[in-house]
Amino acid sequence: MLFWNNIYSQFDPVAFKLGPVAVHWYGLMYMCALLGALYAAKWFVKRDNLGFTNQILESYFIWIEIGIVLGARIGYILFYDPHVDYYLSKPWQMFNPFIDGTFVGIRGMSYHGAIVGFFLGTWFFYLKHKINVWRLLDVVALSVPVGYIFGRIGNFLNQELFGRPTDVPWGIYVDGVLRHPSQLYEAFLEGLAVFLLLYVYRNFKKYDGELIALYGLFYSIGRFVAEFWREPDFQIGFVYGDWMSKGQALSILMAIASVVLYMLIIKRGKRG
Repeated sequence: MLFWNNIYSQFDPVAFKLGPVAVHWYGLMYMCALLGALYAAKWFVKRDNLGFTNQILESYFIWIEIGIVLGARIGYILFYDPHVDYYLSKPWQMFNPFIDGTFVGIRGMSYHGAIVGFFLGTWFFYLKHKINVWRLLDVVALSVPVGYIFGRIGNFLNQELFGRPTDVPWGIYVDGVLRHPSQLYEAFLEGLAVFLLLYVYRNFKKYDGELIALYGLFYSIGRFVAEFWREPDFQIGFVYGDWMSKGQALSILMAIASVVLYMLIIKRGKRG
């Protein structure tokens, strides 16, 4: 497995260049994630006869994409970046893709911040269109894990979010240290596994909204487990003892919120 172990030394995270702008594989995977989630949503709406037009879905995805990007970036600054005071005093710098005149893109996104932005985007979309928002959120619950797989593969190709040191034969060398390919573990646990669970459960759900609540719970469990193989953010380290990362702490909060939401949805559904 020597080629696999040393793949980073033989692979350029830059796919190609357009003049001074470097297009990274991560950017391409992000586009695949967005399109994959959108077309998965269209497929489920058509297959399960959920009553949403392509125009509504496409418009909705634009709204939530704006919310996700804003929430992910701002969430990273608030949750993980050690220079939060600087960004709060100069908020426009959060989205500055240049460093000393060099285009480097926007680095640092928080999944849990993206969740907040996603729900805000959904709320504003609902206020404008007055659709069955819980049914729409269930479509999102099925389609987002599809896109998430591409996103984590993008992290792997971009050589970021490294795993912890290991001696397993499928480890990847990063600066001479053999590490878990934790990005791929997350693609499986938080993407594929969550999708399969929700895909099966959708045939048994009784009320609209169940799938999005279960998505939050299943994702949180997958993320919590995967974090045991992922190197904690260097600027934060462990937030509890010598084992709990910031991602795990946020996942616990998200899991609790998801269980509460699921119970409220069931209670509301039983009331008719």
